[in-house]
Amino acid sequence: MKTLVTGANGFVGSAVLRLLIDNAHDVRALVRSGSNRRNFVGLDIDIFEGDLRNTDSLKQAVTGCNIVFHIAADYRLWSPDPDEMYKTNVDGTRNLIMAATQTGVEKIVYTSSVSTLGINKDGTPSNETTPVALADMIGHYKRSKYLAEQAVNKLVQERASPVVIVNPSTPVGPRDIKPTPTGRIVLDTIRHRMPAYVDTGLNIVHVDDVAKGHLLALEKGVIGERYILGGDNMSFANILETICINQGITPPAIRLPHNVVLPIAWVMERIARITHKEPRATVEGVRMSKHIMFYSSEKAMKNLGYQARPGTEGLNDAVDWFNAENYT
Repeated sequence: MKTLVTGANGFVGSAVLRLLIDNAHDVRALVRSGSNRRNFVGLDIDIFEGDLRNTDSLKQAVTGCNIVFHIAADYRLWSPDPDEMYKTNVDGTRNLIMAATQTGVEKIVYTSSVSTLGINKDGTPSNETTPVALADMIGHYKRSKYLAEQAVNKLVQERASPVVIVNPSTPVGPRDIKPTPTGRIVLDTIRHRMPAYVDTGLNIVHVDDVAKGHLLALEKGVIGERYILGGDNMSFANILETICINQGITPPAIRLPHNVVLPIAWVMERIARITHKEPRATVEGVRMSKHIMFYSSEKAMKNLGYQARPGTEGLNDAVDWFNAENYT
């Protein structure tokens, strides 16, 4: 079975890629020219260069494929040019789904995000049906993923695109080469760059469990449906404590009010526009942290047979990987 994976060199993509290989898929990886391919070392795959914004390259990439996993995304909480994020996450997703539909791909698993879902104000876990609107989306990343998911749903309805949507929560674990914003939190903590924290909550899941959820969505997912692939709901203080216990260091004890951190993030973003280096704190990230982002994977567990190990295992594996790879 010929299977195309976009973003296969990334964090979630590489986890899905490895699992597909273990399950005897003939894998084609779509990557951009010049992209980091460390996660491909030692893997027997067909590497295809293309771009989500180049429709001709996408048509060539999907031709001959039975299955498509669309995992590629521009995942940043700050960008000097937000338009690029929309071109990749919204337009690029639409381009790929249309190309795959036109070439007769049997099934497409699209990786969305829990960022497109509603958040319960009382802090209880949200699910796939929690009410939400575009106006609720904080920042360009969330807005772009929300609009992308809307575009996918429209293609399912109007063009019968065979898409199943998965919504991973906050993956952690090995092979976070970039690293992702969450991986950066882990790394900053173990390198003593996290002197204080804000009060929030996240749903932490091991990246390899997210990968298993993707394959379950391929096998059992219903076209047009979406499934949360999450793990444990954890307070930010508990997340930092878990990371610090692994390292035998003292967790940060200073909890800062959001309104104190917000102007600091604003200044960091202004500096980033000069240095062209992503800021360690972003306005978007601080605004999101005002909400308790807890989610339920009950639907995926019931309908797909999805399971996830404790979130602490993902955090510990992330710490161990960053240390083994000598990240600073």
